[in-house]
Amino acid sequence: MNHYAPEPNLETGKKDVVWFALNDDRPLFAFGGVWTEFKGDRGTKSKRSPGPHLVYGFLTTVPNAIVEPIHPKAMPVILTTEQECDVWMRAPWDEAKALQRPLENDALKIVARGADKEDRAAA
Repeated sequence: MNHYAPEPNLETGKKDVVWFALNDDRPLFAFGGVWTEFKGDRGTKSKRSPGPHLVYGFLTTVPNAIVEPIHPKAMPVILTTEQECDVWMRAPWDEAKALQRPLENDALKIVARGADKEDRAAA
């Protein structure tokens, strides 16, 4: 998971990309979200694309102490185990909604910080 830092890097003047992971091994995890069909038009005013479109939205929650300095408004609902993914995919909402919580602070860490790929390529 990545996000831009809120303040520009003093050396580059640009906002750093901050990469989050569960640990230094960077195992895969999932965001809790939903796929749905959107029947309207998408795109810019000059390049409209008529629907239907298959769109994905992910569920957010309040940020934990690791994410909050970078993104103070919200963080994705992160599913870290097969069991959590199974609950999200199969359980009734009364059970699945318990997953809409920030991860414990020690369950997520910043694993990289710096310029995004385009900035690195230009340097």
